[in-house]
Amino acid sequence: MRMRALLIGLTAATFSLLAFAQQPIVIKFSHVVASDTPKGKAADFFKQKAEELTKGRVKVEVYPNSTLYKDKEEMEALQLGAVQMLAPSLAKFGPLGVKEFELFDLPFIFDNYEELHRVTTGPVGKALLKKLESKGILGLAYWDNGFKVMSANKPLRTPEDMKGLKMRIQSSNVLDAQMRAVGALPQKMAFSEVYQALQTGVVDGTENPPSNLYTQKMHEVQKYVTLSDHGYLGYAVIVNKKFWEGLPADIRQQLETAMEQATRYANQIAKVENDQALEAVKKSGKSEIITLTPEQKRAWKKAMVKVHEQMADRIGKELIEAVYKETGFDPKSL
Repeated sequence: MRMRALLIGLTAATFSLLAFAQQPIVIKFSHVVASDTPKGKAADFFKQKAEELTKGRVKVEVYPNSTLYKDKEEMEALQLGAVQMLAPSLAKFGPLGVKEFELFDLPFIFDNYEELHRVTTGPVGKALLKKLESKGILGLAYWDNGFKVMSANKPLRTPEDMKGLKMRIQSSNVLDAQMRAVGALPQKMAFSEVYQALQTGVVDGTENPPSNLYTQKMHEVQKYVTLSDHGYLGYAVIVNKKFWEGLPADIRQQLETAMEQATRYANQIAKVENDQALEAVKKSGKSEIITLTPEQKRAWKKAMVKVHEQMADRIGKELIEAVYKETGFDPKSL
């Protein structure tokens, strides 16, 4: 009887261990934008591919629109292991202590996606991701959102039109300097708070790719949108280093494949989504769209590019010059 009880106990324990072993690995993927933005769609695409490729051994839980963590909280949550994956905007790594990422905030440093991708997929982009490892973070990929437009309740055609305006920015010293270069008053603020701040007049305007402007309904409380394309907004998909390195090798490889596919998808849809969002803003009739003439664009460029030199000591002069070499940009030509 005692032997039988022992066998039953061992069998139950074995089944219990097997059931535990079959539990899927959960990846909590938190982000701060809407599900129907390029980043939101790419996160859902990654979830689908990750679960398909691992045959259900991994379950990805996506939390959009700051439902799990807000801008200021998510990075600490990742480092503590409370969440496993994020896709923060590149501006978030400066406050974390990796100031070199503020390179991507420099105004007019990229003229188009081709120039940008030469940097993100090349040695410069890879070296930057490597710098995150000392913070307990692994960088997996760069995802595009797009090039930014300016919005306000007054028309912005020349840099002088910005004087005295309270402009919402992400927490970035470079973006702070960019706004001050044209006489604006930068206001650092979490993304989830921007609509209400615009609606109540706490801030006068903002900068965003059209997809963010439209999906957060900012165009409904902004009378003018200027197609400045003055800066780039992109993301780095990052994971908790300890969690990622603790995964079984085969699962990690499958997730890397899923991330490669999601990255291609993210970067393909970014421009399309922004073009469609801009068209939707036009059709809404809520905001007047301002297209700059070549002379006006040059004036904005000339006013803002001095920020490159101002930030050289912070970001690294050699790093900025490495980007110039990749893109062919010469600030002296302005």
